Amino acid sequence: MNTTIASSWRNLGIIAHVDAGKTTLTERLLWKTGAIHRMGEVHDGATTTDFTSIEKDRGITIGAAAVQTRWTPQGQSEHRLTIIDTPGHIDFAIEVERSLRVLDGAVAVFSAVDGVQPQSETVWRQARRHGVPLIAFVNKMDRVGASFERTLAQMREKLDAVPWPLGRSVGIENELQGWVDYVARDIVLWDQDNHLSRRPWNDDEAREFEPLRLRLIEAVADHDDELAEAFLDARAIDAGLLKAALRRGTLKGAGTPVLGGSAFKNKGVETLLDAIVDYLPSPLDRPWVHAESERGEVALAPDASGPLAGLLFKIVHQEHGALSFVRLYSGTLRVGDTVWASRRDKPQRVGRLVVVQANRGHDVDVAYAGEIVAIPGWKDAVSGESLSDTGERLVLDTIQAQPAVLSWRLTAGKSGDLIRLGQGLASLAQEDPSFRVGTDSETGETLVWGMGELHLDVMVERLRQEWNVEVRTGSPRVAYQETPSRAVRGIEGKLSKQNGGTGQFARVVIDVEPREDGQFEFVDRTTGGVVPRNFVNATEKGLRLALAEGPLGYPVVGLTVILTDGQTHAVDSSELAFQRAAGDALKAALAESGTTLLEPVMALVIDTPAGNVGDVVGDLQRRSGRVLGIEDKGLRTDVTARAPLAQLSGYTTALRSLTQGRASASMVFNGYEQARSAPKAA
Repeated sequence: MNTTIASSWRNLGIIAHVDAGKTTLTERLLWKTGAIHRMGEVHDGATTTDFTSIEKDRGITIGAAAVQTRWTPQGQSEHRLTIIDTPGHIDFAIEVERSLRVLDGAVAVFSAVDGVQPQSETVWRQARRHGVPLIAFVNKMDRVGASFERTLAQMREKLDAVPWPLGRSVGIENELQGWVDYVARDIVLWDQDNHLSRRPWNDDEAREFEPLRLRLIEAVADHDDELAEAFLDARAIDAGLLKAALRRGTLKGAGTPVLGGSAFKNKGVETLLDAIVDYLPSPLDRPWVHAESERGEVALAPDASGPLAGLLFKIVHQEHGALSFVRLYSGTLRVGDTVWASRRDKPQRVGRLVVVQANRGHDVDVAYAGEIVAIPGWKDAVSGESLSDTGERLVLDTIQAQPAVLSWRLTAGKSGDLIRLGQGLASLAQEDPSFRVGTDSETGETLVWGMGELHLDVMVERLRQEWNVEVRTGSPRVAYQETPSRAVRGIEGKLSKQNGGTGQFARVVIDVEPREDGQFEFVDRTTGGVVPRNFVNATEKGLRLALAEGPLGYPVVGLTVILTDGQTHAVDSSELAFQRAAGDALKAALAESGTTLLEPVMALVIDTPAGNVGDVVGDLQRRSGRVLGIEDKGLRTDVTARAPLAQLSGYTTALRSLTQGRASASMVFNGYEQARSAPKAA
């Protein structure tokens, strides 16, 4: 692969709180770059990336949509941009998670009126967890109440970010007229038709803005030795030197370049496109990925001539079948290749390769390291699986979905719909790892688990629209969990059956230790080969199956299980026997340790008229909520709180009734904590 080509690629996501303007901004980016010739609006249901009927009807982004375009900054070569527009609702956080898992950079969008909102914090943390370099765009600078400086302050306070403002807006009241570019010492102006022009600072502007440019230089120099040396030597710092330092700082996560504008008014879009090219990484700039192989851990460079390694990060079912989206980290993938898929452990043939443009696409013959492509036609694909050469099987880190927090009962309206209901649920679960399908062990009813009421409502609507199934929903259930209360050691699980002929024998001894992060870890500390490797793997599988239901009847989380000893029989031992023995051992360990019930807790921000604060706070306290802060904003007030999800059923409706429809709330899943009371029987 020609490295000059890869260095001109940018794979980026657009992330933000709901209604900050992500989709509108994506539409303007596509229009400015010539990828589309007519701009659509969210309120008309006509944008490129919100193309499903549900997204059009509701005016929200539900699924992350990929588009590709090209941009040539002034004085530079053409760059190829692959952009993923992600949802802003917490219920669809898996779309953001898997997008950030495979992207090289991201643009965080903030509303200049609302600042850093709850979901802004969530997606920011997701990006930081994946080490994704960020630039920020402060949108809606033309609105009443907009404040660039307040948004910068909230980025510092709420996100622990280091914002590097690259300029400031120019305008009268709320009429956004231009942008002061600190890096190039230019004034960017938009005329009535939003055509852009640039001119250098005049003497008066230089006296006003040079101190602000110097402040930017000092902030970046704190994280860049080359710029610091030039600054201390009192050398002239031109745009090229400052831009290079900003890029280095952004790529290592030391700070975040911040721009402003109005996507709806088409102002600031070109400067953002330039910043995407200037400051976000190419695939060559990202750290090498690591994969597990039969010969141990290997590091993979973004090299088309290297071993094939890709991550299947998203599955979408369209009219003509399934599309499996793949990010290639190493190697080359061609039509006709046969690859190994880690979750299916069998070869898969690549019949077609497609570069997707929202709901359209075009075929390509080959894809190289650093690219994102889709493979049509794989019916049994699994989200999060790795693809590699059949000769060298490589397994990349998979995608972690947040635990579901709410469930509904589902029944088909007609008995003739049962088969289609099952097919539809299987299809939706294949697409979305945060959507889970199960069965009530007592009643036999179908249960679906999701990230919230909106998530489940959208899934039910998709069943009705896409699978033509009339569905009835039952009362919601909260997704409780349980975790070991204390450590226990030396717990035995043993299976020994002799019925004549081949029997079943397995013995395992485990220790169980609680952990705070809610994860499950398996550790093999046996020595001398007392448990052969294939039986160790079977033991882990049996343990994971046993996590599905603890003594209280809920999934078990937050524990380390250590295999300390075991015993096999030369004839009667099998993998199935070790799975069962491991499951029995874990059940015995949990019975001895006891478990603590955990419940999902939500973080809330309620925007209410100042006169209703007392009513809002009182209602939260009745719902076992804890008020964390009250911020006075003049005639309105923001109340920040945490409350158990079980107490928030119908909260939005109750809040509107309490405040005559004048208050609104946003909720974000905040984690699990010890339940204050036992759940009510269903």
